[in-house]
Amino acid sequence: MKRTIACLFAFVAVAALSACNTVSGIGKDVEKGGEAIQRAVNK
Repeated sequence: MKRTIACLFAFVAVAALSACNTVSGIGKDVEKGGEAIQRAVNK
């Protein structure tokens, strides 16, 4: 079970890192996530 969770975590980490190739890309992704949370709260 622990191995499955570790593999899943590694896959998610690789996917997230490959989506953001630069520091500015990471900042944009975090900003978009914050905006989505704000929209959900304001509904």
